[in-house]
Amino acid sequence: MRAAYERLVPLRLRRIIGFDAKGAVSLVLWLTGRRHGVPAGAVPVPYFGAQAPALLVFLGAMVVELFVVEVVLRSLGAPFAVRAALLALDGYSIMLALAVIAAYVTRPHVVSATGVRIRSGAFFDLSVPREQIASVRRIRAYNEKGSVRVDGAILTVAVSSQANLQLELTGPVTAVRPLGATCEVRTVRCFADDPDAALAAFETLGPGQAARPGDRAA
Repeated sequence: MRAAYERLVPLRLRRIIGFDAKGAVSLVLWLTGRRHGVPAGAVPVPYFGAQAPALLVFLGAMVVELFVVEVVLRSLGAPFAVRAALLALDGYSIMLALAVIAAYVTRPHVVSATGVRIRSGAFFDLSVPREQIASVRRIRAYNEKGSVRVDGAILTVAVSSQANLQLELTGPVTAVRPLGATCEVRTVRCFADDPDAALAAFETLGPGQAARPGDRAA
């Protein structure tokens, strides 16, 4: 059945369906106070804080829109079928927004004894084995374009156009971009809400070296 599914459904559509499924799982995890893919002994590295204000404002605007549309349609005497359809559409959009937020909250970056997992909600997930991490350092980047971008051999997983950590690898690793395209990267840049705490967690990895907070690169 899986082979038939992969043969009949285009890759990009399968990836989008996967986003929805992961979002639904993330909602359940969020409601139960759990996180995805953070084993015992691993250190979660959150990245939601920088984008929380914008996403929550957007969600609030969607909720207000739902009520405003209902009030306007009632005042215009719109048929119940029309109102119900629009309410269902708005309600589904709100659920999608909640799923996106839940995925960012429950799927942090992870530093563990086996390596590092760099994520962007339900949209991106890259695991780098510890032996392939040469070094980790702080950076300051405020004008990144897009949330997941590849420039040559450099992968950037940004939050609110920012990146503040850079991993140099000993060799290329294969990354799968959100819609399924693959690429080989040797440098990974990402964002952490608390980069100093993240750097301290990276220091436990070895055999690579983590730059001290004072060794920040522009």
